[in-house]
Amino acid sequence: MPLDSRLLVQLAANLTNSLDLTTVSAPLSFARQLNLTDGAGAGQANRLWSDTRTVGPSATDSIDLAGSLTDPFGAALTFARIKAVLVAAALANVTEVRVTRPASNAVPLLSAAAYLPVKPGGVFLWFDPSAAGVPVTAGTGDLLDMVNSGATAATYDVVIIGAAS
Repeated sequence: MPLDSRLLVQLAANLTNSLDLTTVSAPLSFARQLNLTDGAGAGQANRLWSDTRTVGPSATDSIDLAGSLTDPFGAALTFARIKAVLVAAALANVTEVRVTRPASNAVPLLSAAAYLPVKPGGVFLWFDPSAAGVPVTAGTGDLLDMVNSGATAATYDVVIIGAAS
């Protein structure tokens, strides 16, 4: 099953300042298209996993990238390297979802003490088109945690793209 993926990042902003006789503006337009073709090398990926998940109050949702996932067709899915991670917190959440590295068996995406907060309606996106990506090692480096920061459940969407070898 070949995988072809394209990520489009676009930002448009316009900063204005009203002066006595005129209004000046500083428009910004940024767009980047990030592509991964089918394969396992640089600029390539061949594994995709996505889900909408809910993490309980003050709980942790551990995603095992080498042992518990299935692809969209129901086949077992194991990543050897990851190339992209997208986490989007539901707008209705009242707590943040923290993308974290667990104390043991972690995918080395973040430093050991770090977490990235994804506030309600927020998005975290990481992309690495290199051949190396971030390695996933079954049993010792295959977990990515989503931690709920508060006392009510939080829902989030997650997409992970990577390679099998």
